Amino acid sequence: MIARGVRLLALGAACVLLVAGCSSSPPPEASSASESTSQASNPCANPDTFCIGLVLESGVVDDGAFNEASWEGVQEGAAATGGEAAYFESTDAESYAANLDDLGSRGYDVVVTTGVGFPEATVTAAVAHPATRYVGISQNMSEGPANATGLLFRDDEAGYLAGYLAGLMTQTGTVSAVLGSESVLPLKRFGEGYRLGALAARPGATVIMSYDNDSADSFNDPEWGAATTADQIAEGADVIFGAGGTTGIAALQTTAQSPGAGTTLFCIGIDVDQYETVPQARPCLLTSAEKFIAEGVSAVISDIYAGVPTGQNVEGKVGLAPYHDMASQVPESVKLRMVEIETGLANNSIMTGVTF
Repeated sequence: MIARGVRLLALGAACVLLVAGCSSSPPPEASSASESTSQASNPCANPDTFCIGLVLESGVVDDGAFNEASWEGVQEGAAATGGEAAYFESTDAESYAANLDDLGSRGYDVVVTTGVGFPEATVTAAVAHPATRYVGISQNMSEGPANATGLLFRDDEAGYLAGYLAGLMTQTGTVSAVLGSESVLPLKRFGEGYRLGALAARPGATVIMSYDNDSADSFNDPEWGAATTADQIAEGADVIFGAGGTTGIAALQTTAQSPGAGTTLFCIGIDVDQYETVPQARPCLLTSAEKFIAEGVSAVISDIYAGVPTGQNVEGKVGLAPYHDMASQVPESVKLRMVEIETGLANNSIMTGVTF
């Protein structure tokens, strides 16, 4: 948490700006009244201020998953650089693009974006504002301008680890996943990795894959997530992977509230250690398939501030979170096997089989 106080800005979407101190402070002295007023309303107009903005494509910042980890990383980056951090929640694709453009116009030094399914919006904003560095989380910027960097993760490997564990832990021979739209490529890699991991651990297992392809906002459809999870449990699934914003969180919560949770019925989270961010899932939570988003975002921000070349894409880390309360439910043989699988993925002696 950065002890830098709070201001509110209006960009057509909700935002929070953290600034030096624990209360609002006067702007730096300026040579003219108009310049002073401009810097007071827009601190990023001051060239001595290193400004970092996070633009959320959908959902809320405290979602217990992707958004929350992204904001944590931005705050850590601000703390490491002595900068100021703000987040902006978007209501739709139009407001998302407008926020990306607005921050560039306001002179933000770094803008971090979460539009996993809309990398073109990050590219468009970066082209329009070459003085601002845009960082797209899970967005491939290999074809983007020089001021755009993609923070990429091996989503398939994280999913494979989750699936392999599910395959080792299932007693019914049926595992499942509740996911957002498969049109979002990184999420589909997560899902396919999970499916192939489960089959590698237990050949012949039934893997139920349910993608929310019809919702207007597939990452924020908890009703669908809960209902789909209940159906999967009724079909015999005893390890459920919840992946995709509040949709996936609803899958975890539904599993946690079902008979047998923590003994014969388990769940696996995504993106962050959801034992910490979704305590309601603890009764069933084996682990979480983590992308170390906060760590990756903070590192990229620090490199940009220090002038370290990042290239068009940088790679973040993935792995499984601790077993926490479920440690006693996971046999030692399973724990040892999972260490072997994680090591094999890291040194490329094991491949997930995901090719897209």
